[in-house]
Amino acid sequence: MTQFPPTREAALARIAAVQPAEYARSRNSLNGAVTCLSPYLTHGFVSVPEVLEGVRSQHRVSSQDKLVFELGWREYYRHVWQHRGNGIFKSLHEGVLPEEAYSHEIPLDILSGCTGVPAIDMSVQTLYNTGYLHNHARMWLASYMVHLRKVHWRAGADWLYGHLLDGDLASNHLSWQWVAGTGSHKPYLFNAENVARYAPAAWHSAGSVIDTSYEALDEIAKQPLPLASSFDASNSIQEPELMTEPPASLNISKPNASKAQGRDVWLVHPWSLGDLPADLDQNTLVIGVYLSEFHRDWPWDERRWMFVQTRMNELASECWFGDALSIAAALEGATRVRGVMEAHIASLLPAMGHFSPAPALFAEVDKRCDSFSKWWNIVSR
Repeated sequence: MTQFPPTREAALARIAAVQPAEYARSRNSLNGAVTCLSPYLTHGFVSVPEVLEGVRSQHRVSSQDKLVFELGWREYYRHVWQHRGNGIFKSLHEGVLPEEAYSHEIPLDILSGCTGVPAIDMSVQTLYNTGYLHNHARMWLASYMVHLRKVHWRAGADWLYGHLLDGDLASNHLSWQWVAGTGSHKPYLFNAENVARYAPAAWHSAGSVIDTSYEALDEIAKQPLPLASSFDASNSIQEPELMTEPPASLNISKPNASKAQGRDVWLVHPWSLGDLPADLDQNTLVIGVYLSEFHRDWPWDERRWMFVQTRMNELASECWFGDALSIAAALEGATRVRGVMEAHIASLLPAMGHFSPAPALFAEVDKRCDSFSKWWNIVSR
């Protein structure tokens, strides 16, 4: 978590450090000038409009700048989620092979980071150690799992989400579909030459199964049998536990109706961790909530629980973990309940109060766009 201090000040410092021209030039390299803002964006420490405003206060940035383009991808995936709902968790169309050709079990050597392919093993090790992966490494990991080892993209996406500090269901799962070819027109493939171009030496994978041509990899992707790995248990690493409830050490309470009785309440949740509204009355009770239904389906590792709760403690005087009905019942006696709406728990929040939309950089597009280019042509006019 030291790479990502859970403070708004750290998020603002990252915004101030962004160099748009250098980002555009080097962002594909694992050591490139990426912003590392994604954990703060996912959890609402800062918003996408706030990022662009902060960068533009120091640099000239046009609407066609690569940074704006990449921020657009984040909002485009939200657009797809808005229109497809839970449909994003199913293949948008058939991929390279029929669905039944892919396993929903992740091989142990991948989970243990000992496949014998340095680019994959370093990706898993980095993920477990930091809760973060450069986007290029995420693509390599997903491509290897789906196209070489025949792991269904949904199994890989669910696993990766659980260990990411910045795990966003739309960005994560739709990116896996893009790699798998179920959300794009062709699969994403990579080889050892690509890794050598963009990654440090420890990641280079000469002599491994990916040290071949793209034509050969394309043929492998079309074959239903997974490639064998050079599993070496002596080099295995332990996968962090995924937890459906917060660690006991965080001392998060059950919903308590007596706390909210007769009070104006502002709800904070894991995706709304920015500053409280400037005009919020000082007598308003700020309550942080975790909805158990969400975490039952989407467990986090301890690092992410700690990241979120550290910031939530700064904002809220009460923090509750419970199901939506229990939390709603505990808030019934409140004078007023407000907060910020967010797609991850939108289906559960409306029964609890009045929620404003989260800030967005681009206007909503009413008609579903099934390609980024179509959506971009509309919103960037």
